[in-house]
Amino acid sequence: MVAGMIGGLASIIVIQRLSELLLANRNGVWMLKQGGSEYGARHYPLFFLLHTAWLVGWVLEGYFTNSLGSCWPVWLSLFLFAQVVRYWCIISLGHYWNTRILVIPGDLAVRRGPYRFLKHPNYLAVALELAVVPLIFGAVVTAVIATGANAALLLLVRIPAEERALGSRKYDI
Repeated sequence: MVAGMIGGLASIIVIQRLSELLLANRNGVWMLKQGGSEYGARHYPLFFLLHTAWLVGWVLEGYFTNSLGSCWPVWLSLFLFAQVVRYWCIISLGHYWNTRILVIPGDLAVRRGPYRFLKHPNYLAVALELAVVPLIFGAVVTAVIATGANAALLLLVRIPAEERALGSRKYDI
């Protein structure tokens, strides 16, 4: 039963990620046609590595533990909350949503949807997901390592690169 749940959730996440990459590519093409520029491209592959290692890690650790975590309903609820936040971000940003840092000169920064409350709500959704999905299956080691690696990448690399790219933009209300 647990193995089927692991396989099912892993399949959903893989389909989700591939769909998001297709959307990001389409949005990226549009942004580049609008005169956009990419920033922080050198660190972008690190996120592929992190997310791939995370997926493989919790799947393998979950198969090894072969049980649900003791608080799995809480972790599953937080995962579902993270999905709501993620898709609220995608909808709010529209063509501007991307997995890369792309900026169109002169365009206003978006401050609608969850961006009214947090500067980087998508990163909250991803951080929650990286922590709680492994915990659903008792994969504590993967949860701790992925959360630490993600925090380091976000705080030390990604968010500063994004802030530099956005500069002192005016905000769209």
